Formats: sequence, C-alpha cells, structure tokens
Amino acid sequence: MKQCASTNGITLGFVALGAALFVGSCGGGGIQNAINPAGPNAQSLSRLWWLMFWVCLGVYVLVMIAMAIAVRKGTRARDLNPVLEFARQTTKRKVTTVLSAVAVSAVILFVFLVYSYSTGRALTADLGQKNGLSIELTGHQWWWEARYNDVDASNMFTTANEIHIPVGVPVLFTLRSTDVIHSFWVPNLAGKKDLIPGKVATMWLQADKPGVYRGQCAEYCGLQHARMALWIVADPPEQFVAWRQNATQGSVPPSTDSQKRGQQVFLSSTCVMCHAIGGTTAGSNFGPNLTHVGSRNTIAAATISNTREHLASWVANSQTFKPGNRMPPNNLSDQDLQALVDYLQSLK
Repeated sequence: MKQCASTNGITLGFVALGAALFVGSCGGGGIQNAINPAGPNAQSLSRLWWLMFWVCLGVYVLVMIAMAIAVRKGTRARDLNPVLEFARQTTKRKVTTVLSAVAVSAVILFVFLVYSYSTGRALTADLGQKNGLSIELTGHQWWWEARYNDVDASNMFTTANEIHIPVGVPVLFTLRSTDVIHSFWVPNLAGKKDLIPGKVATMWLQADKPGVYRGQCAEYCGLQHARMALWIVADPPEQFVAWRQNATQGSVPPSTDSQKRGQQVFLSSTCVMCHAIGGTTAGSNFGPNLTHVGSRNTIAAATISNTREHLASWVANSQTFKPGNRMPPNNLSDQDLQALVDYLQSLK
C-alpha cells in the first residue's frame, strides 16, 4: 500500500513538473519567444509550430490510450487453456488497425510537408521586391556589425549589436561572416538564417508593433557563443527617422576637460587599432564602431548593461566578462580610465 502511494506521488510530481514547463514555455510573453510573434515571418512560423504541436499532442494522447488498453488487457487473468491458433477474424482486425494507423501517419506527414513547404515559400517570396530598409549584417566572434545601406553614401553608417528598424517596414538583411559559421535569429520576428564564411545570404523581417526584441547567434561559434546576442529595436517611423538622422552624424565633440582628455587617451592608445569613431582619426573596423556607443543600452554584444561601472571594467579588462574575446586588457591609470569613460559615454 505504501509503495502504491509512493508511486502515485512520483507520478503526480512528474505531471506537475510537466504542467509547469508547459505553462512556462507557452506563456506567449517575452522578448525572445518564437510563439509570441511580432511580425509576418514569425507569425507564419508560429502557425506551423502550433499545427505540429496540436497534431502531435493528439497522436500522443491516442497512443497513450492504446497502450493503456493493451496493458489492461495484458494484466487480465490468463486462460488456462489458450487457443494456439489465432482466429481469422481477430487477425484481420489487427491487420486493419495497423494499416489504418500507417495511413493516418502518412496523411499527417504529408500535411506537415505541404504546410512546411508553403511556409518556407512565404518567408522567401518576393525577396528582391522588398523596398524597405537594407542592412548588411556581419557576424564576428563574438559580436554583430550592422551597416545601413542607402543610395546616398552620406546616409550610410555602421553600428554594432543594437539595430533599430521602423515598425511596419520590411527590412532586407544581407548576411555575412568573417570567421566561422554564425546564425542570425530573432525569434519574435523571424526564423534563423546561417552566416557562412565566403557566402552571402539574404533574409527579411518586419516588426508590426514597437518593442525591443532579443536576437541570438543560433549556431555554435566558439567559446563565447552564448554571449553573442543583439537587440532589435522597433521604433515608430518618425522616431526611427530621428534616430537614423542622428546616427549618420559624426561623433559629438568633447565638451569638458575630462572628455577632451579621454579623447586624447583614446586616440593615443591601442584603441584606435580596432575601433572607429566618426569625425576623428580613428577609423579601424576590426572591432565595433563606437561613434554613438554612449546611446546603446548594452555593451559586449548584449552581455552587460552600458553603465559607467561596466564600461570602465570592460575597457580595463574585458576578459573578466567574455574570456577569449579579442580585446586585450588596457593598462591605463585610474585618471586616464575615468576620462576615457567620460568621453565614451558622451558619444550619443
């Protein structure tokens, strides 16, 4: 009796755990949730996911019922004088049941095939006719470089790890990689697309409502793969125009003595070997562009918030946050470090 109660308790525990996981994963909220779509591409993928979920759930329930019936029949008292030969009618019924199950399975798989194919076609349809925003996105170990293209060269600019897009406008992404295979994935807006070195891939997405959506590299790319994230900020059209106009401008000139000293520290140190700041002599594109770094909400590819303390610690020794990244420690005096942070925070 005690053993039965213990078994029932364990069963109820697993049921409760499964229910908690189901509710937690299918809540529909969150800034990185494939079943909380905020754009047409994600909506198509979400419909496909829910179709597969409900069909597979139905199949699972039917299989469990059939298994329970079989177990129940198997535990009945056995006939002491069993018939050695199966009745013809019983055998025919079993064959019919198996064939029916196979036919239903084939129909389900065919429906999945057709629906998946049509969803894939919808995601790539009229790719060359998207007349919205064009962004060239390059994956590095372990950060994202975003170059906004335009027919007018003066309106082109580069940023990193925080991409602003206008609501309701299709955005065409040209995807590249400079080192290993990466994968661009913003679950709320679109499915993932691989970035393969030496090849150029394209995809488009669209945000139908304002918000901030988290993206992630979805292909293992080395030690800090888990910390290779980015933010997609969907702005109302007028707000995006204002942001883009500011982004095309050069850096803000230093206005205080501390900021001026910080600029001198930046331009006279190894920082200029990796980073660019528009309007200055720093023009390297090896690392993230810092022209407007002060306006970003996070640094280090969405690893840490962009606060004064985090920025100072990152500049001094970024390896404490992302071991293995390509930014070496900077041996600066405390005064130079604080001045440099003052200057970087003024770049908005």
